[in-house]
Amino acid sequence: MPASPSRARSPRKKRHTNGRTTGFSLASGDELRKLPVPKRYTTEDCMAVYRNMLMSRRLDDREVMLKRQNRIYFQISGAGHEGLLTGIGRSLIKGRDWSVGYYRDRALMLEMGFDAVCNMKAALGTPDDPSNGGRQMPVHFGHKALKILNHSSCTGTQFLMAVGAAEGGRHLERIKAEGHQVDEDSHPQEVVVCCTGDGATSEGEWWEALNTATNLKLPVVFVVEDNGYAISVPREVGTSGDSISKLFGQFPNLFTIEVDGCDPLASQEAAEQAIAWARNGNGPALLHGHVVRLYSHSMSDDESMYRPSEELETALARCPIASFGDRLITAGLCTQSDLDLALESVDQEIAAALKEAEKSPAHDTSTVMNNLFSPDNDGTGDEYLSLATPEPDASPKGMADLINSVMHEEMARDPRIVVFGQDVADASRPEVLDDLKGKGGVFKLTAGLQKAYGSERCYNSPLAEANIIGRAVGMAMRGIRPVVEIQFFDYIWPAMQQLRNELATLRWRSDGDFNAPIVVRVPYGGYLKGGSIYHSQTGETLFAHCPGLRVIMPSNAEDATGLLRTAIRCDDPVMFLEPKHLYRQTYNKAIHPGTDFTIPFGRAKVVRTGAQLTVCTYGNLVRRCQEASRQLEQEGIDLEILDMRGVSPWDQKTLTSSVKKTNRLVVVYEDSKSWGGGSEMAAWAAEELFDYLDCPVYRLASKDTWVGYHPDLEDVTLPQVDDVIAVIRRALDY
Repeated sequence: MPASPSRARSPRKKRHTNGRTTGFSLASGDELRKLPVPKRYTTEDCMAVYRNMLMSRRLDDREVMLKRQNRIYFQISGAGHEGLLTGIGRSLIKGRDWSVGYYRDRALMLEMGFDAVCNMKAALGTPDDPSNGGRQMPVHFGHKALKILNHSSCTGTQFLMAVGAAEGGRHLERIKAEGHQVDEDSHPQEVVVCCTGDGATSEGEWWEALNTATNLKLPVVFVVEDNGYAISVPREVGTSGDSISKLFGQFPNLFTIEVDGCDPLASQEAAEQAIAWARNGNGPALLHGHVVRLYSHSMSDDESMYRPSEELETALARCPIASFGDRLITAGLCTQSDLDLALESVDQEIAAALKEAEKSPAHDTSTVMNNLFSPDNDGTGDEYLSLATPEPDASPKGMADLINSVMHEEMARDPRIVVFGQDVADASRPEVLDDLKGKGGVFKLTAGLQKAYGSERCYNSPLAEANIIGRAVGMAMRGIRPVVEIQFFDYIWPAMQQLRNELATLRWRSDGDFNAPIVVRVPYGGYLKGGSIYHSQTGETLFAHCPGLRVIMPSNAEDATGLLRTAIRCDDPVMFLEPKHLYRQTYNKAIHPGTDFTIPFGRAKVVRTGAQLTVCTYGNLVRRCQEASRQLEQEGIDLEILDMRGVSPWDQKTLTSSVKKTNRLVVVYEDSKSWGGGSEMAAWAAEELFDYLDCPVYRLASKDTWVGYHPDLEDVTLPQVDDVIAVIRRALDY
């Protein structure tokens, strides 16, 4: 059977980790061939193992050929990893256990049911590719029906996704135990297998995932497929001590086992131990499998430029397929003829699969925007148009209190909603609440949620923003509806990878197989004396640049109520940016508009009707524009003020109608003037409404610098009422 030369690290003795593993040494190629076959494995078992490994390798080889023929567009191989992955796949309970892998996991996915036809459709990028409809590269597996969580190209983002998926299963079991009906599938003894290469364990999210999984005793089996290289970087460069299991093996509640991944039977037995540990509720497991990388990193790489020929020869001798075939012959369990027949059968199946895949229809390119948002419940529909139904004689409340009320009401309505983040619980040690009031968020917006709905539905996270978002993504993929809080907009940036590359892309990259109805609440912006650089930041435009995310920003208490309820009830991820300056302003109060009050996204509010000039604004600047209008009204200047209620989506229709009437436009926003949120609105208007404009589109925004600590520095940086008046005069004088 053809196989490209490749390498493994020289055979070495196993390092002990936490004492819960059995001793072994990495075998040479000759030693692998002479290993006995344990009696528990029948001939049928062994041939099934051999065939699955062979199927994975031959699919790789067929893809290599197709790539060289320019019939596919990318290829990356799992050659050398097949033994470890086949052993793991045979240890899982199909239809119960979940997996999230990475691009070398073809052998595992074959065991999960992702067959040759699925693989060939993925390679060709067909519209009926079950992973993603041709939207991602091949071997980016995902298939909800097979319990394969959709993963991206990013290294390490799957760790927190797996943790969240395990948490999601636990939440579903809780919901069912409370007597609620749920459509989503779960089992009290399920596990989530999460695979990675050794290189990705250098990512910070590896630590965050292990920290949370061990702390919560979650049933996650972390599999490190250690082939010794991260593309061209050898393991000792990225891993202190040159052993990931030795480095992390002392975590509490973590079962750690190290295995020669070129031995598929030893891999199965190691996987069975790790999975049993997790399945029985003891906590997560770390399965460290030593494998070989038999092809270059991808077809874009040439490993001969950085790996010595002796190393490649050592690796090739440890090929799990060739060595296992010889081992079976030596054990008398099969003949060379049996292996040849298996090869012939596999090649025939792949040829038939390719033929089947080639029958797939061509892409309808008009569908490229499909599944960016929910086709049924994206928050923009008329079903979210509702009238306020305030209680008689009710007292007005501020934005903070009304946001808190919405979360209480929505948690009572839907048991799938969970709230977590930094400091959001009343107290992580609930016994103190008998005597103490509790925290409930640094701005008190989540106060009382834990007391009302329990510590399983409102709880604190570690101080790790990526942890919050990554776990939420995994939960949402299982059917939970997280409402999470990032404590300040200024500190959201560690979560950017999860927000942009995982959360925003999930529905699109899976072609609608998965969705992520997550609300990310974030206190936002300036106008707080002393806020300085790290409690005053803006930057909503950065999230508007993420297709698949809604970016909403209320300017008043009533809108905050309706928009947040829409965010929670729709089926798409929403960045809900809350101008913290407005939380408790005495002027920013409203009577509770009712428990079903919602506002559709992308519908501007006409705050003031006028005829001379349109002011397009949102967030903190709405109030300042209103004050400017009151002053200018005394001079007979008649402004129309539109509150866009956020930046994505935004209401082009209402803006068009207003500009056609006033023929002048000023866009006012708190973000930096250059490339800020209002820049797109101004650019669109200049392009689309040019014929109706009697003057240039003017912008007023923050200076392109940071907000200073001293109030004088803050005031000169952020737009003030006088600045609004000045830019309006300029537009009217043109």
